Amino acid sequence: MSENNTTSIDSFEQLEADITSCRSCSRLVEWREHVAEEKRAAYRDEDYWGKPVSGFGDPSARIVFLGLAPAAHGANRTGRVFTGDRSGDWLFRALYRAGLANQPESLSIDDGLELRDAWVLAAVRCAPPANKPTTQERDTCEPFLDREFALLTNCAVVVCLGAFGYQAACRHFNITPRPAFGHGVVVPASDRHPALVCSFHPSQQNTFTGRLTEQMFDDVVEKASKIADSLSSS
Repeated sequence: MSENNTTSIDSFEQLEADITSCRSCSRLVEWREHVAEEKRAAYRDEDYWGKPVSGFGDPSARIVFLGLAPAAHGANRTGRVFTGDRSGDWLFRALYRAGLANQPESLSIDDGLELRDAWVLAAVRCAPPANKPTTQERDTCEPFLDREFALLTNCAVVVCLGAFGYQAACRHFNITPRPAFGHGVVVPASDRHPALVCSFHPSQQNTFTGRLTEQMFDDVVEKASKIADSLSSS
């Protein structure tokens, strides 16, 4: 686990302020601001967020969903993780079906979406070109991940959305050797880390091709909920 860059008393509010003001990675800063200026034609009348994106959800959550990075015209536009893009549509529909969200849509930061017993975040906080952050960019963002997990004191299960999120979780919790990533793979909880549940990322590349179906995704969310329940009762 990397060394935390924290104040003496950390909080979600302080963490969010530190994340949204970060300009450490010049490539990401240039790209996120370029996208926010050029915009996509469908959103040309909207004001893009164009800054790093913090986590979102229930601070008492037992289940944490860890993705890769904000989408250029999703969270980089709306300012809320997984909001305003196709991946978020899949994620929040699944959370709604599982009783972890009050609505199945994630359209804008003020759309009334609330999560129950769930928290959503990304390993890298800025939208990267081609949706591919570098290893250095991941490592630069890692202290934010450390701080966020330190604040999520009830976390029992981390659902890793894609191999990148899984690798970030294993790095954070110092899980070695790292079991091979695969949809539905579970790394059991220990005294050092919560359980990890792997899922294919709900990206269009996976959902359009059928590599990930809604039933497969629902099964992963259900598995995470059952593990959280079992750990809470033990």
